[in-house]
Amino acid sequence: MSYTKFGEFMRVLRVKNHEIMGDTAKLLNCMVSFVSSVENGKKNVPESWAPILIDHYHLDESQQKELYEAIEESKTQVKLNLSSASVSQRKLAVQFQRSFEKLDDETANAILNLLKEDAD
Repeated sequence: MSYTKFGEFMRVLRVKNHEIMGDTAKLLNCMVSFVSSVENGKKNVPESWAPILIDHYHLDESQQKELYEAIEESKTQVKLNLSSASVSQRKLAVQFQRSFEKLDDETANAILNLLKEDAD
């Protein structure tokens, strides 16, 4: 079974706290199958989960950072708000979506570096 970074993070927390996935589901007020889907990357981590986990497990600043990074790395879907985007930005977003699965790592890294340079 393949876990996301979030799934790995949660497994470590559960082991350290002598809990099982059912305990996590109860804490998060959802079904065990939903927790499993999130940890396996079939669903995104709901935004409401992080504060609950931080409070329940008394995560320190470093652990909170690790949690949020794990959530980011585990995203399976991303939504873009295009309501204020220009025509060119909309075209770019649509073209990127169409081409995304065909991108090799070299091209993806080149685009990422280009966007990082533009942000600096």
